[in-house]
Amino acid sequence: MRKYVAKFGGSSLADAGQFKKVADIIKADPCRKYIVASAPGKRFGDDIKVTDMLYSCYEQARSGNSFEGELKKIRSRYEDIVKGLGVDFDLNSEFETIGQHLSSAPEKDYMASRGEYLNSKILAAYLGFGFVDAADCVCFDENGHLDDDKTDDRFWETLKDREYVVVPGFYGSMPDGTIHTFSRGGSDITGSLIARAIKADMYENWTDVSGMLSADPRIVKDPRPIESISYRELRELSYMGASVMHESAVFPVRKANIPLNIRNTNRPEDRGTIISAEMPRIPRKYKVAGIAGKKGFSAVLVETPSMNEEVGFGAHLLEIFAMHNVSFEHLPTGIDTMSVVVHKDEFDKARNEILDDISNELNPESLYVEDGLALVAVVGMGMAYSRGTAARITRALADSRVNIKMIDQGSTEINMIFGVDEADYEVAINSIYNAIFE
Repeated sequence: MRKYVAKFGGSSLADAGQFKKVADIIKADPCRKYIVASAPGKRFGDDIKVTDMLYSCYEQARSGNSFEGELKKIRSRYEDIVKGLGVDFDLNSEFETIGQHLSSAPEKDYMASRGEYLNSKILAAYLGFGFVDAADCVCFDENGHLDDDKTDDRFWETLKDREYVVVPGFYGSMPDGTIHTFSRGGSDITGSLIARAIKADMYENWTDVSGMLSADPRIVKDPRPIESISYRELRELSYMGASVMHESAVFPVRKANIPLNIRNTNRPEDRGTIISAEMPRIPRKYKVAGIAGKKGFSAVLVETPSMNEEVGFGAHLLEIFAMHNVSFEHLPTGIDTMSVVVHKDEFDKARNEILDDISNELNPESLYVEDGLALVAVVGMGMAYSRGTAARITRALADSRVNIKMIDQGSTEINMIFGVDEADYEVAINSIYNAIFE
């Protein structure tokens, strides 16, 4: 039988009603044998996520203030879930342990991890599944970096002879046994690591949206859903902020060639988005998978006659940015010009020093900075086999009176980056979308 890993996010497990939806989804397919649970998310618009409540409780204890009030609110969230499910689960012992921890030597990561830990134990009890603590399998080294090989081995040894288990997401353990967490949203990574370790046939990531959309719905009205996309395309769109899951979660399943399916807990009948290693076998109607973008960039433009003949000029220029801990995003070049596109927030921390170093060390004929730049990425593996995509985009931008400040296209032709004024960002996104999909 096929083996699926199914990860459910905070919105999917926010209350007892959502738990019941999750249980129905799991029981609908016996292939869903390994379940990863997040902490309870928001139940309504201005609600507070349990993870945020746990962080607040930790801060109270760390500061020497009373934490009982905060802990009582957290317990109340879980009491509502347990009561709503009618499940036999001992909250008294669990919260007694947490209270003792807070009273002695509170640790931030330990407290944050209890959201996933408790939700997973309750879900396991409700489903009649086994429970495996992520702290026993997800291993970090002394510097807090994930130990991939050790984690892979631990999950394989723990799960190879077990099925139908629930594992908390988001955390693991350090070599000394203390709890260590991923960054927020890290439950996605836990699911991906399990999928790789057990050689799953599918990794399902259940959230509150029916997969990925071809553009930001806050900018484009009713953008088309993306039915299928390659990992390479996902990486490009995620880089520009268009992902619905933790970016680092892609690598384990991509390396193991395991398909990823992003699904909607509230609309389980929707297919969602299938993400796989290669182009979809059934050709897409459109050559572009999606459009994404970001504001907040600056371009440092350097001009020097015969720059192309000066060996090491580009390397030296980038070294200056690296010395000041500023990474570059894109590097459009000409024979005598080079533009280094950077995040403005990073650049501003060392703007004067960087410009002084460029002037003193490279002696350019011209050096200036253009702020207020937005980048728009058009991504699709099919663009490499289709003529006229760039022409349609540039024509659409021109018709919308959007001035293109920069164009950057990789040699693989999987993406095209357009730089525009921030004031034109939304217009540019809509114009490109209409030119491609309408």
